[in-house]
Amino acid sequence: MARSKHPIPTLDDFRSQLRRHNLRATQQRLAVHEVMMELVHASADDVQRKLEEKGVSITVGSIYNILSSLADDHIYSRRLSTAGKMYFDIDASRHLHLYDRENHFFRNIEDEELSALIAAHLKRRKFRGYTVEDIDIQIIAKPTRKTKKI
Repeated sequence: MARSKHPIPTLDDFRSQLRRHNLRATQQRLAVHEVMMELVHASADDVQRKLEEKGVSITVGSIYNILSSLADDHIYSRRLSTAGKMYFDIDASRHLHLYDRENHFFRNIEDEELSALIAAHLKRRKFRGYTVEDIDIQIIAKPTRKTKKI
């Protein structure tokens, strides 16, 4: 798999992002970010399980609130699964996703050609009464063979 052109924010990068948004670097936020550095795409439940493995106890509600506030401030982004479960992405930049609907995980896709093609098309396309603010592409797929979660 190709290395992402959007590196995962380090703890120092994350602290800087929090300062820019006038948010405190609390122990809970830092703990959640450390786990998200490993998981990249995760639900609040996923983050809680990983934190518990590390001996850190934070309620799933608190984790969800932390992830949601980070997404609201565009530090993280949101991903909705086909099952209606909310996942969060540590990379808030524009990029494509492949969603494995059987194993319920997201994977980043680097395809500059496809992204440029879609952006160019939408630049010419008008939607009466609307202004396109962003492009969010999620390719939904099922594995053709048994796949391990990445």
